[in-house]
Amino acid sequence: MATQNYTQRLVLEPDNTHRLANLCGRLNEHLQQIEKSLGLKVQNRGNEFKLTGTKQAVEVAGQVLTKLYEATANADGINPDSIHLLLKEAEQTYSASREKPRYDFDKPLILKTPNTSVKPRGEHQQDYVESIYRFDINFGIGPAGTGKTYLAVAAAVEALVQDRVQRILLVRPAVEAGEKLGFLPGDLSQKVDPYLRPLYDALYEMMGVERVGRLIEKGIIEIAPLAYMRGRTLNKSFIILDESQNTTTSQMKMFLTRLGFGSTAVITGDVTQIDLPKGTRSGLVHVTQVLKDVEGIGFTWFDSKDVVRHNLVQRIVEAYDKYDQKTITPLCTQDSLQEHGHERDA
Repeated sequence: MATQNYTQRLVLEPDNTHRLANLCGRLNEHLQQIEKSLGLKVQNRGNEFKLTGTKQAVEVAGQVLTKLYEATANADGINPDSIHLLLKEAEQTYSASREKPRYDFDKPLILKTPNTSVKPRGEHQQDYVESIYRFDINFGIGPAGTGKTYLAVAAAVEALVQDRVQRILLVRPAVEAGEKLGFLPGDLSQKVDPYLRPLYDALYEMMGVERVGRLIEKGIIEIAPLAYMRGRTLNKSFIILDESQNTTTSQMKMFLTRLGFGSTAVITGDVTQIDLPKGTRSGLVHVTQVLKDVEGIGFTWFDSKDVVRHNLVQRIVEAYDKYDQKTITPLCTQDSLQEHGHERDA
């Protein structure tokens, strides 16, 4: 079922034409700034405003408009910068008080997409999906074949179909971490496509090739290399960063700070398959230490028992783990193992 819009009527007193004009801005540019930031609709007639959107966004918009109207009583009035600062303050309150989870966890966890329903297998997959429902930023870390990317795409499709988000962004470090795409033929999408093939395959299975194609044309599904996230603020979006072990520490920080109102980010990766140049620290390994105690961020660790591919894949993963332990443990201290991601949180 799609999320129901919530409407609130707001009357600003006193009814002062000059102050209202300052509040709305030239051609309603101030109201449009609030609409774009919060992902809702603002309509007004005189000093009476009608706010339509999610309940949380409407409540925040009401608070912002009230404070801005108070500011119009001053000689300096308001401008886009003062609106931006108020929205940033409101975002902190909004994020801290958002009503999550958005799912009844007494029911079986099933991700519903147009073409199929996806049921998490095993304890770690269930924890992963539950974490995606609960938190705005989630990490799925573990070996290939554990369903990290597939489940993230299923959660994104479900959120889009249910109108919880307005678009899906698929992001991946292209050509290892350097993202040197210039020598590849074609436009941006064609350059990045080969690196996002697992995400495409999952989307096609869940929504169909034609529907996915139409959504890409409309910009509702967007494919981009990680470098193209710089400078953006992503509202009402479901963002998946795949193969994040090949991000640098600065790239990871940049990506995490793109998150805007009403958005969910899922970051997947395998710390045993880092392709970064020698001496470059993985952003995924680093972030597990930096954010491990930050409230409101979900971490799910997968292991070889979670592999859902061919039985041989699980045995291969386990064999590599055993080999790494034999060759690395005698040469490294416990602290350095943690730093390189070989020891996982319980």
